Amino acid sequence: MNLSKYRRPILFYFLSTVIPWFFWFIAAYISRKPLQDAVIEFWISALGLLGLVAPVLTAFLMMYKDPVLRSDLTSRLIRFPKIKPLYFFITCFLMLGSILLAQALSLILGHSIEQFSLAKSASFSSGVFPTWFILILAPFLEELAWHSYGTDCLRARFSLFSTSLIFGLFWVIWHIPLGFIRGYYHSNVVAAGWIYSLNFALSLFPFVILMNWLYYKTDRNILVAVIFHITAGVFNEVFLTHPDSKVIQTILLLVLSVFIVMNDRSFFFKKELS
Repeated sequence: MNLSKYRRPILFYFLSTVIPWFFWFIAAYISRKPLQDAVIEFWISALGLLGLVAPVLTAFLMMYKDPVLRSDLTSRLIRFPKIKPLYFFITCFLMLGSILLAQALSLILGHSIEQFSLAKSASFSSGVFPTWFILILAPFLEELAWHSYGTDCLRARFSLFSTSLIFGLFWVIWHIPLGFIRGYYHSNVVAAGWIYSLNFALSLFPFVILMNWLYYKTDRNILVAVIFHITAGVFNEVFLTHPDSKVIQTILLLVLSVFIVMNDRSFFFKKELS
């Protein structure tokens, strides 16, 4: 499809930042109150969910009046085109393989082999929602926004490589308020130290490059992006992974993304989408 219909990136990214920030900074303020109870926990969770839903609603509202965009969205959500086995395998298992390899390499640095044990609980809290439910819901809602409208409205104007870098920067900024909500994953990363906060920010860039590569290689299949994003969260929580292993994982994904970009330069650097 010609992506020229995806023509309002500034409005989309402005609303997709300001509205979640509004809800999430309120949630952060409430979460820092000394007295916590079930009502407070409910409101923190509700505000967190409202911020998460906002980009999806923004994307859908920007598409629903245009029958071409509605048709394009519907076809990418319900169709199941033939996907090359390689791309399907990478979508499902790259993040698992990368974290296992990172943990194995961390043993050289003296970290414990207990990292390969299954975690009995997640490393963060999610308020009134079950943690594993959030690990699935959050990527699903995000990718309904990022890969229904957000990525394509950038790709209509820039090369895939530039699109990925621009979105990666946006995604870093978008996550900032979550680092202030007590108990949330991003807040725990900040508490763990600056090197892990920096690693989280940097890790988004190779992750976005790889996800967008899969997205466009599978004919803009939204479900591919959803599955890839879900595996990133689940497989990084299922083991007793040391934070240093996640730094190693970022390096591994960066090396892989550089290799893929250099091996398929025309795909990443040409302006037109064929």
